[in-house]
Amino acid sequence: MPKSLNTKLVLFDLDGTLVDTAPDFVISLNNILKKYGRDVLDFDRIRSFVSEGSAKFTEIGFEITQGDPNFQTYRNEFLQEYKNNLINKSVVFDGIDSVINYLKDSDIAFGIVTNKPYDYALPLVSYFKELSDSKVLICPDHLKESKPSPEGILLACKKIGVSPSHTVYVGDHPNDLIAGKRAGTKTIGCLYGYSLSKDKNYKGSVIVKKASKIIDALKSI
Repeated sequence: MPKSLNTKLVLFDLDGTLVDTAPDFVISLNNILKKYGRDVLDFDRIRSFVSEGSAKFTEIGFEITQGDPNFQTYRNEFLQEYKNNLINKSVVFDGIDSVINYLKDSDIAFGIVTNKPYDYALPLVSYFKELSDSKVLICPDHLKESKPSPEGILLACKKIGVSPSHTVYVGDHPNDLIAGKRAGTKTIGCLYGYSLSKDKNYKGSVIVKKASKIIDALKSI
């Protein structure tokens, strides 16, 4: 029996793991910056901060801290602009369709556990047909604590009825790997995403450079 069949469930992070949402984040931030007469930011400069969320984008874009009296206004406008651009340029990463097909052929369920709020995550997941068989979508709205807390992963496992010991969590941020390990799952880190570094050692996790390599990683676990 192939090793991969010991895995009954694969849970994915969303941004930077399944879907490349960076272009729409950057478009939205730059639209707001232009509205206020600020210089737009280069895509490559801010791509790595996508997984950090709207607060970090607002800080970098407007060069302010969260204590600034205008911070929440700018952040709210950015979030509304991003909601208008959720599926403008975002795409499923190359190779994810092959991963999903492999899971289906191997009778392995999959779901999504993300730090993206539900109002933003659901339209994105619903748009991509590749993700239509996801068994669960867990967002911060459903939890007391987001990643690196294991709460979301444990909730997903409970809802689907699979033990964390038979689950793999896949993500592109150090907090994804921490959350998976705290939950008791095996973990796969994605260098093609936004936040992991090829120069760091993520002990205990299998690291992949391309989404298509997730299949080999699952077989090796």
